[in-house]
Amino acid sequence: MNSASSRSRTLQAVGALSLAAATALLMTGCGQSSDSASSAATSEAAKVVPQKQTTSPSATAQLTEDQQERKTVLDATKVTFDDAATTATGEVAGSKLVDLDLEGVDDDDNQSPSPTATGSPTGSPSPTGSPSPTGTGSPSASPGADGPVWAAEVAEKDGTIHTVRINAVDGKVIEARVDADQDADDKKQTADWLAQATQTPQQAAKVATEKKKGTVTSVSLEDNEGNGVIWQVDVVGSDWKKTTFDVDAKNDTIVREETDED
Repeated sequence: MNSASSRSRTLQAVGALSLAAATALLMTGCGQSSDSASSAATSEAAKVVPQKQTTSPSATAQLTEDQQERKTVLDATKVTFDDAATTATGEVAGSKLVDLDLEGVDDDDNQSPSPTATGSPTGSPSPTGSPSPTGTGSPSASPGADGPVWAAEVAEKDGTIHTVRINAVDGKVIEARVDADQDADDKKQTADWLAQATQTPQQAAKVATEKKKGTVTSVSLEDNEGNGVIWQVDVVGSDWKKTTFDVDAKNDTIVREETDED
């Protein structure tokens, strides 16, 4: 009896130890599984957090001062280059457009001067002190109280220049006057250049915008270093950068292209 009792107590003890070991093993496995899940969750969170911190800035925040000024003026402009050109020539019977410029766009930083010292046929200062369409007058960094303005210069057959200023929001003519400071030589040069320009400024603008999608902000008739005449066209793209095209006024060929990165 003593031997059987002793054997029974031994078996009970071994069973208890086995149960304890199994329980410990189970608890250890659960702990490892829990730790693995926590580690995986932490790793996934680490992947998400940096993405939220590195959100790229808005496009507006990246614009230069010049680009922001162009955006400000063009956002307020409702009248297109084509419509302004039609209105300007309609003010003077039988006239042709020689210059059309959206005031406030690069007025103080004319990146594309005429290839020669002679400049455009309308390069003489205005007697009233108004900004000239070719950018030689007082700069206007943003639209005025009445909004942006198209400043045009149209010429009669004899070369007499008229200035026509058009509200770029509603299309109404603000001012129309003859430029009184022209002499006979100025008129003759303008008439000669217009006679050479067999392509219209609208055709030149079309050539330029087919090369670069954007908004035409300036077109002017210029001398091409004694090799005929060109239409100089400024186009502002969706990135608010300005590209200037020199388009041969006889065959619509682009002879020069330059982008202002500012």
